[in-house]
Amino acid sequence: MTGELAAAGAPIRPGSPGRTVAPAERGALRIADRVVSKIAAQAAREALDVLPRDAGPPHATVVVHHDTARVRIGLELDYPSDIGAQCAAVRRQVTQRVRMLAGMEVPEVAVQVERLHSAQARGAAQGRTQ
Repeated sequence: MTGELAAAGAPIRPGSPGRTVAPAERGALRIADRVVSKIAAQAAREALDVLPRDAGPPHATVVVHHDTARVRIGLELDYPSDIGAQCAAVRRQVTQRVRMLAGMEVPEVAVQVERLHSAQARGAAQGRTQ
């Protein structure tokens, strides 16, 4: 009879095998800062077409408060290139991926370009080693 009541939408006694739990009683999900950080770093890699040959991968630090994540991305870029456009692409991709995968709002993505890799300098260095 308990199964029939459950199918009809009637409440079931706590502890019974087919007990349904109201959404407010299910608990909460907390996603760790380091998980959001990994999502953000991967999104930054996706946003950049190519990384400089000797560059380290983008890295992220994140501060999560409730359903909001503030992100700081550190990366290295080739020079000359459109640095502003690359940073904007990283911001868009990080915001979109964190929102989609973690379900968090991202009001701030700070992109810090830590190093520029000059194609000219690479060419000059290669010329000296011959």
